[in-house]
Amino acid sequence: MSMFQKVFGTHSEREVKRIKPLVDKIEALRPTMQALSDEDLRNKTTEFKERLSNGETLDDLLPEAFAVVREADKRVLGMEPYRVQLIGGIILHQGRIAEMKTGEGKTLVATLPAYLNALEGKGVHIITVNDYLAHRDAEEMGQVHRFLGLTCGCILNSMNNDERRAQYACDITYVTNNEDGFDYLRDNMVIYKEQLVQRELHYAIIDEVDSVLIDEARTPLIISGQSGKSTKLYEVCDILARQLERGEASGEVTKMTAIMGEEITETGDFIVNEKDKVVNLTEQGVHKVEDFFHIENLADPENLEIQHNIILALRAHNLMFRDRDYVVKDDEVLIVDEFTGRIMPGRRYSDGLHQAIEAKEHVKVKRESKTLATITFQNFFNKYAKKSGMTGTALTEEKEFREIYGMDVVEIPTNRPVIRKDLDDAVYMTKKEKFRAVVEAIKEAHEKGQPVLVGTITIETSELLSSMLKRQGIKHNVLNAKFHELEAEIVKDAGIHGAVTIATNMAGRGTDIKLDDKAKEAGGLKIIGTERHESRRIDNQLRGRSGRQGDPGESRFYISLEDDLMRLFGSESLMNTFRKLGVAENEQIEHKMLSSAIEKAQKKIESNNYGIRKNLLEYDQVNNEQREIIYKERRRVLDGENMRDSVYKMIADFVDNTVDMCISDEQDREDWNLTELDTLLLPVIPLPKVELPDHLKKNQLKQLLKEQATKLYESKEAEFPEPEQLRELERVIMLKVVDRKWMDHIDDMEQLRQGIGLQAYGQKDPLVEYKMNAYEMFNAMTASIQEDTLRLLYHVRVEQKAEREEVAKVTGTNKDESGPKEPKKRMEEKVYPNDPCPCGSGKKYKQCCGRRA
Repeated sequence: MSMFQKVFGTHSEREVKRIKPLVDKIEALRPTMQALSDEDLRNKTTEFKERLSNGETLDDLLPEAFAVVREADKRVLGMEPYRVQLIGGIILHQGRIAEMKTGEGKTLVATLPAYLNALEGKGVHIITVNDYLAHRDAEEMGQVHRFLGLTCGCILNSMNNDERRAQYACDITYVTNNEDGFDYLRDNMVIYKEQLVQRELHYAIIDEVDSVLIDEARTPLIISGQSGKSTKLYEVCDILARQLERGEASGEVTKMTAIMGEEITETGDFIVNEKDKVVNLTEQGVHKVEDFFHIENLADPENLEIQHNIILALRAHNLMFRDRDYVVKDDEVLIVDEFTGRIMPGRRYSDGLHQAIEAKEHVKVKRESKTLATITFQNFFNKYAKKSGMTGTALTEEKEFREIYGMDVVEIPTNRPVIRKDLDDAVYMTKKEKFRAVVEAIKEAHEKGQPVLVGTITIETSELLSSMLKRQGIKHNVLNAKFHELEAEIVKDAGIHGAVTIATNMAGRGTDIKLDDKAKEAGGLKIIGTERHESRRIDNQLRGRSGRQGDPGESRFYISLEDDLMRLFGSESLMNTFRKLGVAENEQIEHKMLSSAIEKAQKKIESNNYGIRKNLLEYDQVNNEQREIIYKERRRVLDGENMRDSVYKMIADFVDNTVDMCISDEQDREDWNLTELDTLLLPVIPLPKVELPDHLKKNQLKQLLKEQATKLYESKEAEFPEPEQLRELERVIMLKVVDRKWMDHIDDMEQLRQGIGLQAYGQKDPLVEYKMNAYEMFNAMTASIQEDTLRLLYHVRVEQKAEREEVAKVTGTNKDESGPKEPKKRMEEKVYPNDPCPCGSGKKYKQCCGRRA
């Protein structure tokens, strides 16, 4: 803590102090609210809405509104928000992040600002991390909102569009971050206004805000359609990747070394950089690829796909590991979420990596999909007029929240002091010794009835520990990707005395672990971390599962020098020091230098991950500006606006651009290339032959052509009995052309981004180059939209029907919800082998149709 903070307090302490007088006002209203009947309390909602319409603000209403909700919470749920929860609610209303420790009742806190902001009638979205929590909170907390006369809805993955529309129309809607984002993208793909499901994005309260806005922010939301690309190349490249030899480089290969022309000695066919998750071919490797595919130069533009796919195959073999990054189940590669350890059904790695892994694992390689719509969480949530968040761990990422989302973090004091003991890390030389020590610690706690929650980073580790505990005869529950349906129930029971629970990372987040009396007597919940996570915040989340509401508890992390974090990011000199110490087998090491090294490594990775997310945002910012323009145009069409003026502007722009392309300002009249002008102009605007005056200037030519083109379009309008027929045709054609061009443009932008990194070798800033190229590509796309739209409109026939249609079929998303699905029900009665065949042949089923089944 700095001297300034010692004297004036931390930012959070100062903010909490500033809010306290407002909390005093709310608390002073308790007797007034207690005296009201249920009906009078409910009528306060109508009163508040009237006062808003008469010019009062939400801030004016806050003390009374919060006092109303607190009383409603007490009457409906039997829970009255503590003073610290009122502070949290005010922070959320202010559009900030409230850091509240686990067990401090964040779900109840959300009822306060949700009610206040819902009074405006524009909708409040409470964002959760999965369907289970959305449904649970909407059912439980929704009782309070309904009691006060507001409507409360919940969006689930299984819902159709009509159901979604009804839920979004509610005053308060509980929804997962994925469903909310995908509904926004899908709304910008619909072809009729009636198909829209969302209202404007008004106010969001994001639960587990660090998980949503930090952990998930590295992967954009992507809606996909089917593409016709062959999958054979993935299989061929996999064969080659198995033949190539992994080598090493003398010194790290960086952009600077290439620019400075320094010599790098490489061995083998390719080099793997585990830190940055990058694979590069050596010169020898490039020759082998060229020989294999019988090509002269791998760097030629036409060989870009081969180059891309061989790198993917090498990444799949050297950086993506089975049972850590993914599992193979039922002939399918399923991604394991690196933060929760859960399987993510339906999610696929992008840019062909998933297909490369499928080829590696010899399962069916699925067709590559086409991106139809995409957005990052950063850009999506920044579209809300106001947003706020709550979590147990946000301070370590405060800089990112402030810079990217414009939200500061305020740490809310706990209702009761935290008495959990956070013990020093126990460090061992090898993983084997570490796991042995973990099992001993579990055994010791189990014998005295103390409940234990063991946090692991991978499924592999959870299963290894499970088998070790089975050998010791210790009964336990394993909570990992393979049993996520039971997640909440298992976590809920983890505080019962004698319970041993192994959980991959933060599985079960959002569910409180309550201790029984015997568990408290035995020392409370014991947290054992089997490895330090890349992020300090994730470690803190695990620790925070214990010691809720003043409960006893303890936490300790067990580490080995063989762990990935130490192996990849720990200082080599430090590692050598400990090896030289000659530590005996099974001996536990505790040293300040080691703890400091771990924290430094974590800070280094956190900074690196922040850089990745910031970089993603900077690139997507370019896409976002373009997306805003396209979506605005689409919305004009959906709103049924008259597009006649837009068409006439297109005509003028197209004529100007085409003339500029064929005739320069310096050229004399006799040097004009009118043949080229005809070739470009007439296929789009079929003008009649025009006699040009001898001394015509370029601007006069433009004006003459515009007048002729306008007359021609007016004659086209006259062909239609009803002007509205052509107006709807204009909307239909513009929608179709814009959608097709935009979807192709998204793919082109992705290709541009993949290749733009090479600009760094020419001492150019890749982001600047990307922005310049993207600007040119967008201009080219809009010109192409104009051309195609005009060509279709000038050649449209009166008898043509004005029917809108989707230009691509959605096949899925990259983040399909992983919550439990309802079991499929058999529609007809099962036919057994010896039953009479349903076809009426008189034979047994197995001797008739059953033989063909």
